[in-house]
Amino acid sequence: MSTMTEQLERLKIIPVVAIDEVEQAEPLAAALTDGGLPVAEITLRTNAGLGAISRLAKRKGFLVGAGTVHSVDQAKQVADAGARFVVTPGFNARTVQWCLDNDIPIFPGVSSPTDLEMAIELGLEVVKFFPAERIGGIPMIRALQGPYGDIRFVPTGGINTDNVSDYLSLPSVVACGGSWMVKSDLIAAGAFDKITEITRNAMAMLR
Repeated sequence: MSTMTEQLERLKIIPVVAIDEVEQAEPLAAALTDGGLPVAEITLRTNAGLGAISRLAKRKGFLVGAGTVHSVDQAKQVADAGARFVVTPGFNARTVQWCLDNDIPIFPGVSSPTDLEMAIELGLEVVKFFPAERIGGIPMIRALQGPYGDIRFVPTGGINTDNVSDYLSLPSVVACGGSWMVKSDLIAAGAFDKITEITRNAMAMLR
């Protein structure tokens, strides 16, 4: 069985979704799948996040993770809901350790060498790089590759069609998190055909 990192590396892009209605989860997953990207990081930024994760965890062939996880309690909730991986915006050592103890893949947010030192201390090999564009983007990742050559990144924040290929060209980048194909206004409008189109175009660009 492939590891979570290998699965995400094959997918290349992780749609980062803030969803307002649980009922939107299934058509959104169908739209992403039709576009060639059967994965989503459902954030806990909205009250519907946990319910959406629970719905999508039951969907065969779809990889659902939980984002914007701030605490051990939230990590427990998303794990119980069926999330296959956990993503945090910053580095909370207690949350990371709980996930590791319970064999749940976690990609905590890092933005500095200090964060990376904490990740290494806990035995992590892949971390989220956030907010990517705001903290130096590709030049910053290249700078970190020197002293932290064994760490790999999932850049998120400011990723779009203009720069995703450049990020993915870096050997230390596993995949990129992005929300341009799953913008809230498209989901709210029920524009799932448009989401499929944007997703399909993104995946075609990366072939």
